[in-house]
Amino acid sequence: MFNFHKNLVGFTFVLIVTALAGCSSKTAEKSQYSGFIKNASGLQPVKTATGHETLKWVSPDYQSGRYSSIYFAPVVYYPRPSPNSRVSAATLEQVRLYTENRMKSALASRKPLTDRPQPGGLLVKTAITAVTAENRDMQFYEVVPVAAVLAGTMAATGNRSQNAELFLEAEAIDVSTNKAVIKVIRKGYGKTVSNSNTPITAADVEAAIDDMVKDIVAFSVQ
Repeated sequence: MFNFHKNLVGFTFVLIVTALAGCSSKTAEKSQYSGFIKNASGLQPVKTATGHETLKWVSPDYQSGRYSSIYFAPVVYYPRPSPNSRVSAATLEQVRLYTENRMKSALASRKPLTDRPQPGGLLVKTAITAVTAENRDMQFYEVVPVAAVLAGTMAATGNRSQNAELFLEAEAIDVSTNKAVIKVIRKGYGKTVSNSNTPITAADVEAAIDDMVKDIVAFSVQ
């Protein structure tokens, strides 16, 4: 009996460590960078106004008052997306348009928007680099022997609930110098979907976009 309990405790400990090691990161990992931002060095994790973690770099020379306008380039996917059974082509376009419209509105609240890049202004380029989902982090109540085994089984079989996610990369470029002054890589969380077979809809990731927009409005160099 003693050996049984000892083995059970040891087995449970391994499960917990494995589960915690697999918890999703709040920011994008380097392996998840798309390459849209050509030089991602210097990006550092920061806490945003909405309480989310994101990766950001701001040039030491950046001063908002120097710029009179913003040209917001159309949002693109990078690399080119491949629709599948979870994320359809229609959903991808709905997500792109929602992101573009919401971000354009947010930027317009900061400075006048122009229909082309202008000297003395900023060029903002944005790419959605992934629309996906990953298993939700282990909850406290799951870290008990029976529940931990069950949660591990569900994750392995694809029945575990997942967080819908949207990855976005953006940079602001000084039009006069053609040098980037702000770079951001953001991993946003949307709604929870029931399992890995559930299709992701545009509504599932809108919350992630809305949070990003709030942070654009409240953006500071700090």
